[in-house]
Amino acid sequence: MNKFIDSTTISLQSGHGGAGSVSFRREKYIEKGGPDGGDGGRGGNVILIADKKISSLLSLHSKKHLRAEDGQAGGKKLSNGRSGADLKIHVPVGTVVKNTAGDLIRDLTTDKQSFTILRGGKGGKGNHHFATSTNQAPVYAQKGLPGEEANISLEIKLIADIGLVGFPNAGKSTLISVLTNAKARIADYPFTTLTPKLGVYKLDWENSVIIADIPGLIEGAHTGKGLGIDFLKHIERTCYLFFIIEATGENPYKSFQKLRKEIKNYSNILYNKPFAIGISKIDIAAAGIESLQKKFPAELRDELYFFSGVTRAGLKQLKKIGYNILNNKPNR
Repeated sequence: MNKFIDSTTISLQSGHGGAGSVSFRREKYIEKGGPDGGDGGRGGNVILIADKKISSLLSLHSKKHLRAEDGQAGGKKLSNGRSGADLKIHVPVGTVVKNTAGDLIRDLTTDKQSFTILRGGKGGKGNHHFATSTNQAPVYAQKGLPGEEANISLEIKLIADIGLVGFPNAGKSTLISVLTNAKARIADYPFTTLTPKLGVYKLDWENSVIIADIPGLIEGAHTGKGLGIDFLKHIERTCYLFFIIEATGENPYKSFQKLRKEIKNYSNILYNKPFAIGISKIDIAAAGIESLQKKFPAELRDELYFFSGVTRAGLKQLKKIGYNILNNKPNR
């Protein structure tokens, strides 16, 4: 299985411009040939391209320095040098590009979106540009300009409509597997989700929403405990949060409060997103739905959804969340 890499730092350099040529016509029966040195070619640009077919930065993680091709030098007979090939770097959709100071350079949020981050050096002019009435045989040509350099950081922030949030083994992997085409690992032990996953939840023939599943949170996740803190950034852009709480737990409301606390400590922006609460594993819960409802304050009961990913009971009710998102579409 490919290793999931969601952030990396790389050094980039665009191509140097090719030097202009110093050349003179040498033809039979022409005693004094004029200057005919061609121009140097432009150095290659460095271009970042968002690609929905890529899900990880793994291919870039081991490549610490990437450079575009230099432009070729000009030739004789006004022959211009070839421009250097552009360096095209494909990154996942949702990649955030920052400089070493942490300042945002570009946010690549749509498939095939491209951004020229470094421009190649301009090619130098050949000596034919410098001929004058008083200097008809210039022996001077321009050197090509150097390319640009930059160190940048790349970080993936998945773009989804719904972000699933829950403790390990809460049933998130099962839910995303039955609702979408995501192939999640499912087992009865913590942290079955080791990497973020996206799935498309089809509401009907025309409408669908994207669901993101992240590794389960544990108490203290915002301080770096467990796996979830490394992936909370992946649901920062979601329109909606869906908290998954086990019906088999001792007190589902307290579990919800702990999750909300971790979210708040991580990001107020994430904390203030609209949300709903899913009570999972109702097929094996000792308490009935009515009893579980009463554990929550009255103002939250309209946001409760009871379901089983195994028996699929209650899953049709979840479409209400999807249609609500399509109708309102809060900003990411």
